[in-house]
Amino acid sequence: MPDWADPRDLDRSVRAALRGLEPRNAERVAGHLVVAGTLVDDRPEEALAHARAARDRASRVAVVREAVGVAAYHAGDYAEAARELRAYRRMSGDEGYRAVLADCERALGRPEVALRLVREALTDRPDEGETVELRLVEAGARADLGELPAARLVLEGLLGGRPRPESVDLTDPALLRVATAYADLLAAGGEEELAGAWQAAVAEHTPEESDVEFSEEELPVTGDATGGTGSPADAGAGETEVLDVDDVDDEGAGGAYDFTGDVEAEVAELLGEDAPAEGPAPGH
Repeated sequence: MPDWADPRDLDRSVRAALRGLEPRNAERVAGHLVVAGTLVDDRPEEALAHARAARDRASRVAVVREAVGVAAYHAGDYAEAARELRAYRRMSGDEGYRAVLADCERALGRPEVALRLVREALTDRPDEGETVELRLVEAGARADLGELPAARLVLEGLLGGRPRPESVDLTDPALLRVATAYADLLAAGGEEELAGAWQAAVAEHTPEESDVEFSEEELPVTGDATGGTGSPADAGAGETEVLDVDDVDDEGAGGAYDFTGDVEAEVAELLGEDAPAEGPAPGH
């Protein structure tokens, strides 16, 4: 445990969640959580080790399972991230992390399941921020399935439709992330000139300390994860239930749903899917 780990640095609600533990154990768990939260961005594997240590001492505390899930996601262990975040949701009743869970399925090579989870989440009319995260995962999953035109329509919908770099407010961090994904998608589709224009615009609005990498092989996934289709090590199985592919109503890429304008109808038409039933568009 680093000397600088001070349990008092934890959020009050987290400290309250640890009150049921024996005092010395609670202090130790709190220290591990402080270290995990501090290191998760820059040293995610070390953060994950501390989060796991907290879980070893307090596996029945929901916020501890949440910390493990978040750290595992940042460290690229998507199987453990999904398992722990689902445990957290069951224990706490919090319906959050829907985009992250869908993203984990995509990273584990199950894009059809990712699309299903995105579709279910969007029916609840999430706020604008979560909608962007879900749509980014959807675009990545569509691209994984080789549905590049459909993926492009999803991202263009987020960017205002048929976008140009100069017409998008790239000072908005969310739109900057969408533009980064859009540049990757254009490059993957062989539109090098247009992709270059978007890459230049993104680079112009990206802080110098951030390295924005463009890959023709995959779209960025939600948060800080690096994507991919390999299966990460399934460490720390614990006692939680793992959601298997067979546990999800996997309809593939079908069943398009409402979106701003007629993006979803266009996606459905491109893929030969049934058009969505008419209804109110999700709120933002």
